[in-house]
Amino acid sequence: MRPLLIVASATIAFTGPAAAIGDDSHAAHQAHQGHDIIAAAVAAPTRTPANLARDQYRHPAETLAFFGVKPGDTVVELWPGGGWYTEILAPLAKAGGGALYAAAPWERGLNRVKEWQGAKPDTYGTVKLAEFPNAGTNPKVPDGSADVVLTFRNVHNWRFSGSDNTANAFKQIFAMLKPGGTLGVVEHRLNESDAAAKEEKSGYMKESSIIAFAEAAGFKLAGRSEINANPRDTKDYEKGVWTLPPSLTEGDKDRAKYVAIGESDRMTLKFVKPAN
Repeated sequence: MRPLLIVASATIAFTGPAAAIGDDSHAAHQAHQGHDIIAAAVAAPTRTPANLARDQYRHPAETLAFFGVKPGDTVVELWPGGGWYTEILAPLAKAGGGALYAAAPWERGLNRVKEWQGAKPDTYGTVKLAEFPNAGTNPKVPDGSADVVLTFRNVHNWRFSGSDNTANAFKQIFAMLKPGGTLGVVEHRLNESDAAAKEEKSGYMKESSIIAFAEAAGFKLAGRSEINANPRDTKDYEKGVWTLPPSLTEGDKDRAKYVAIGESDRMTLKFVKPAN
């Protein structure tokens, strides 16, 4: 496991030795149980072999633990695409007694999940479908209902639609979370020294840009991690981040070079909706 670089603060109040010991023991038990359920979901037999092979780049168990995903949580996965994380989150929700929303453009962004619901109802039948961003005509994630909202390598897609649409996306995420709820973001990371214009075409985003969008919506940065960092990624490809695996848009041209680099360098940011 890669080291976590966490920016956070906490105040601990003790009501007495006995209460402190009891609280710590209960919290430790819950944490251990949560880690076991996450590990079981990552190892679920329903996951496809091709997706399992990418765990080395995406570190799902460590990432979900960093975001504080717990059994029983109501989790929203934004823009699940091909369902790489859905394969983990659906068994996790089922085993932990929680709920999972898949939220994406209606309905094309939900086609893979809908396909799986028909083919594998035992695993995916209870996944709830919602439109995101929501335009007011299709089902949405109810305001104040989610414990955790997760987005994996999607913010650059919102940015392609303009800064106003990106800001609206973060505002809608803020609304769907409970007070004290968590937003977890994994995104291709652009160097802070690079021109901001690269965000509009390369697929990479600056950490500072994402933090600014989140904070403008009302979020507070609670932590950052290097779990998904990749220092081999030079981020200077003519065809952007899609030059690297898994897309490999250059085909056989320099294929061995890009495979050796691996998947992109990624930021992993945890935000919290203030409780008050």
